[in-house]
Amino acid sequence: MKYKIIIIVLLLCYNCNNQKDKPIETTFEAQKQVQRVSVPKLNLEQANRLAQLPIHCINTEYPNKLGQVLGGNEDLKSPQELHPAFYGCFDWHSAVHGHWSLVKLLKEFPDLNNREAIIQKLLANISNENIVQEVLYFKGKHNTSYERTYGWAWLLKLAEELHTWNHPSARILEENLQPLTDLIVERYFEFLPKLNYPIRVGEHPNTAFGLSFAYDYALAVENVELRNMIDKRAKDFYLNDQNCPLEWEPSGFDFLSPCLEEAALMKRVLPKDKFLAWMNDFLPELSQKDLHIEVGKVSDRTDGKLVHLDGVNFSRAWSLNYIAKDLPEFNHLQNLANKHIDYSLPNIVGDSYEGGHWLGSFAIYALNSINN
Repeated sequence: MKYKIIIIVLLLCYNCNNQKDKPIETTFEAQKQVQRVSVPKLNLEQANRLAQLPIHCINTEYPNKLGQVLGGNEDLKSPQELHPAFYGCFDWHSAVHGHWSLVKLLKEFPDLNNREAIIQKLLANISNENIVQEVLYFKGKHNTSYERTYGWAWLLKLAEELHTWNHPSARILEENLQPLTDLIVERYFEFLPKLNYPIRVGEHPNTAFGLSFAYDYALAVENVELRNMIDKRAKDFYLNDQNCPLEWEPSGFDFLSPCLEEAALMKRVLPKDKFLAWMNDFLPELSQKDLHIEVGKVSDRTDGKLVHLDGVNFSRAWSLNYIAKDLPEFNHLQNLANKHIDYSLPNIVGDSYEGGHWLGSFAIYALNSINN
C-alpha cells in the first residue's frame, strides 16, 4: 500500500511539472482571437448630425434641473434669469458642454451646416452681459461648491477650445467668457488643497475627470501654476494606487470609469517610464492583447439615469485612446475603444431628450480621441 501511494504522488508531481512546461496561449495566438471592428469617424455628415443635439437644446429652458441651494425667496427665479448664458440642455453643465460641442464642430468642420447662424447663437449666449450674471451667481453665498468639479471642468474645456480656435468670433467669445474662466480657476486653487481624499465615483464629482480637463486647459493657456497644482494633487491622490477593480465597473448608472479616468490623468502627469511602471501595478490587465471589457448596456434610454451607460461607453473610449496614445504596447486598447463607441453612437441622434441633451458632447469628444 505504501508503494502505491508513493507511485501516485510521483505521477501527480510529473503531471504538474508537465503542465508547467506546456505553453499557454501565446500573445500572437490570443491576438488572432480578437475581433477587429471598424474605426468610427467624425466626418462632416456625422458632425452635422451631432450638431443638431446642442442646437436643439442650448436654448431649451425646460425641463430643467437647477441643482441649486435656495437662500431665500430671491433665489426663486427661472433658469434663464439665473443662468442667462447656460440655462438650456436640462442642466448647467450640459449647457456648457453643448456650447463646447458647437465650438469644436465649427473649428473642425469649416463647411458645417448653418455655420454663421450657429456662431451668432454662440455670440448671443456667451455675451459679456450674460457672463457677468453667471459670475454673480457663482459668487453667491450658497454657491461656492456649485458644479464642483464636473461643470468646472467642462467650462475650462470650453475655454480651451475657444483659445485654440483661430477665428475672429473665438476671440470675442474667449474674452467674454474670461471672467467666469478666471473664477473657475480660482475655485480649483481654493478647493484642491482642502481635498484630503479623491472622489472615485463614476459620476459628476469624479476627481480624476475634473483634474484631467483642468490640466488640458492649463497646458493650452500655459498656466504653469495651475498645471503644477494639478500635477501635485494627482500624485498625492493616485501615485500609490494598485489593482484598480475594473471588474466592478460600471455601477448601475455610471457615465465615467473611475479606473480609466484615473489612468488617463496619470498618463498626463507622469513621464512615460514612470507611467508604464505605475500602470503595471494599477491596471496590469490593460497590457493583455486579448483584453475584453463588456460595454455598458442600456436597458431604457428614456430613463435619465440608466442612459448614463451610453456615456460610460464614450468616456471609456476617450480614456482608452488617451492611454494608448504614443504607447505601442497599448495599441490594442484602440480596438476596445471603437467597440464602445460603436455600441452607443447609433442610439443618440433622434433619441429621447434624457440622453440627447448631453450625449452628443460625449460622442464628439470620444470620436475626436481616435488617432489624436
